[in-house]
Amino acid sequence: MPSHARAGDGAVVETRQRVIEAAADLLAREGRDAVTTRAVAVAAGLQPPAIYRLFGDKDGLLEAVAEHGFATFLAAKHVDPDPQDLIEDLRAGWDLAVEFGLAHPALYTLMYSEPTRATSAAFKAGMEILMGRISRLAAGGRLRVDEELAAMLIHATARGAVLTWLSLTVDRRDPALLTVLRESMVTAVTNEEPAVQDVGPAGAARALRATLPEQSTLSGAEQQLLREWLDRLASDG
Repeated sequence: MPSHARAGDGAVVETRQRVIEAAADLLAREGRDAVTTRAVAVAAGLQPPAIYRLFGDKDGLLEAVAEHGFATFLAAKHVDPDPQDLIEDLRAGWDLAVEFGLAHPALYTLMYSEPTRATSAAFKAGMEILMGRISRLAAGGRLRVDEELAAMLIHATARGAVLTWLSLTVDRRDPALLTVLRESMVTAVTNEEPAVQDVGPAGAARALRATLPEQSTLSGAEQQLLREWLDRLASDG
């Protein structure tokens, strides 16, 4: 009985994937309006009721296609855990996201049309890759803004670049638009030179300790406590 159940589960997974790929193909060739349950069922060699059994409704099917898009994009990402040039690594990641969007316009638009898509497992995995890039920039003293704000800026400029490009007629699509948007993002997110010359906690502590007298957010007692912590961290280097 268990082996039979596993075989059945495998068949369902295979059929589900076939339907998703058929829907993604229709989406790419004919646009979102063409992705009806009937058209997808025909393309996948099934009866329409099978779509409802597998996905609940058309929205469930589109959600699965969007997840398929995130997984496809994730598979295309190259992760270098120790890039030689942190800024170029950031540029490369941004370019890859934009190139994916331009190569799969209908799929990309579907992927980012609903805020709830952020719950996608593949989307979260992609975000972990992005946050890894941002963390390396921060550790190297190259991050100009807060890490969360950096992630939002990177996402907003890439998404804006793709959707703006797709909204333009072919004769108005100037590649300079993409370059300027990318470089604006780089300027907003990173420092030209490392803010901390010595990479690591000790160097960061020295840099923060040097600018401590210039801030007015902390009380005198808080400044004193923070200075003691920074002194201890700085002495480790």
